[in-house]
Amino acid sequence: MENANSVLEVRRGTKRFPGVLALDDVSFGLMPGEVRALVGENGAGKSTLIKVLTGVYQPDEGEVLFAGEEVSFSSPGESQAAGISTIYQEVNLIPLLSVAQNIFLGREPRTSLGLIDLPRMNREAGEVLERYGIEADPKAPLTSLALGLQQMVAITRAVSIDARVVIMDEPTSSLEAKEVQTLFGVIRQLRADDIGVIYVSHRMDELYEICDSVTVLRDGKLVHSGPLSNLTKLELVSMMLGRELDEVQEKGATSFSEEDHTTADEPVLEARNLTQIPMLHGVSLDLRPGEILGLAGLLGAGRTETAKAIFGAGELDAGSVKVDGKEVKTGSPAAAIRAGIAFLPEDRKSEGIIPDLSVRENIVAAALPRLSRAGLVSEKAQDEVVQRFMQSLGIKASGPDQPVRELSGGNQQKVMLARWLCLDPKILILDEPTRGIDVGAKAEIQKLVDDLARDGLGVVFISSELEEVVEGSDRAVALREGAVVGVLSGDEVSERNLMGMLAEGGAEGGAEGAATDGKPENGEPEDGGTP
Repeated sequence: MENANSVLEVRRGTKRFPGVLALDDVSFGLMPGEVRALVGENGAGKSTLIKVLTGVYQPDEGEVLFAGEEVSFSSPGESQAAGISTIYQEVNLIPLLSVAQNIFLGREPRTSLGLIDLPRMNREAGEVLERYGIEADPKAPLTSLALGLQQMVAITRAVSIDARVVIMDEPTSSLEAKEVQTLFGVIRQLRADDIGVIYVSHRMDELYEICDSVTVLRDGKLVHSGPLSNLTKLELVSMMLGRELDEVQEKGATSFSEEDHTTADEPVLEARNLTQIPMLHGVSLDLRPGEILGLAGLLGAGRTETAKAIFGAGELDAGSVKVDGKEVKTGSPAAAIRAGIAFLPEDRKSEGIIPDLSVRENIVAAALPRLSRAGLVSEKAQDEVVQRFMQSLGIKASGPDQPVRELSGGNQQKVMLARWLCLDPKILILDEPTRGIDVGAKAEIQKLVDDLARDGLGVVFISSELEEVVEGSDRAVALREGAVVGVLSGDEVSERNLMGMLAEGGAEGGAEGAATDGKPENGEPEDGGTP
């Protein structure tokens, strides 16, 4: 995209990191007064593009133009001084200072003697807050405000520095509905003031309410740029996921078996009304022994949050979890583990493996209490467990004493699986178990998950790749903006139906919100109904 009138532009931007082409010949432009959505799944290149625009990174190829002139910002501070203000998802303010002090931090009005003019600062902060319809006392400590209101103060700071471009990265992630509408009022005022806005969000309804245009990135490449009104939500979702509507994937793209699993009648897991504002809104689901239940959703839909809520990693505002009909204390991973729930997290490096320990030590880490007698750990028992799982899972290592950090991604994933399986869990929650591993390892993990279900384990399977959810799941739950929008089973589990639910909250082609066993349509998440 090249336009002489653009206020901010990248032409043929390319950025490489070791082993990764993060941006691949991407062109992007923003007009004064335009609100442009920037969308894409994890790894699409959104963050890299923003960092190139704001001076965090220098492009390896291509150029950045601001107000029609080629620029080379050396830091975010330099880009901000030029008129590009960025609001990140996490509130980046100082809690113990007042609202006014945060808004004017680093550019406080001064008296003739060089002292901070506190009355003027409070007055001017009140004026800018009022201009954008934000109800906050300029004198109040920031820490006294709710998180959503703190985010609004961060937005006020960003728009009050005479910015010509405002970049908003998931600005509504911590906002309530009323605050979202206040934010939209701010954006409309920015548009009226001819300030360009780059709006990064995964929430479809928000994009269509506030944005004029959209740029879609996938795997570091530009796949679409143009007016948002020209695209249906389903078309936008298909672009983000890389799925052609008339060529959705048929069975056979993965190593999952095409045969259905034999499941028990009674659920092993019952999650009811899981609520964690603002991420989860009344999510309910159940899982039967021997079943693979897929969780599908775009980035930010609540998949990982649902998994962590079931596992007890974080306090809930409401909701309950039962295993074999017995209630499990929420907010307690230890209670979940004792009940038979195992959780393989999405980020294996920071939340999974212990990189400096050996394969053996990583595998037995969770099972040490079971392998000890009178406080002493039996080395023989350890060796038996480690050898059994290294062999059964096909873990490729020079031996059990090799540091786990030296293994491939796929083998690290198997080590984490072994750690949980040696506890004989009833429920296995897998969050993106095949992300970032090679094709061969991915096929092995898929087959392993299939085999575990056939052995009677209940599996909750999360993947951003629709073909994995479609081919691996006996049933699939579609999540959108932290709520269940539909459930599919059997032949209804298709890419087209799932994409329809993710885009509009209902499946295309007549399978809208289909649930099994006489349960309510559309999951009825607000009432605690069970898919």
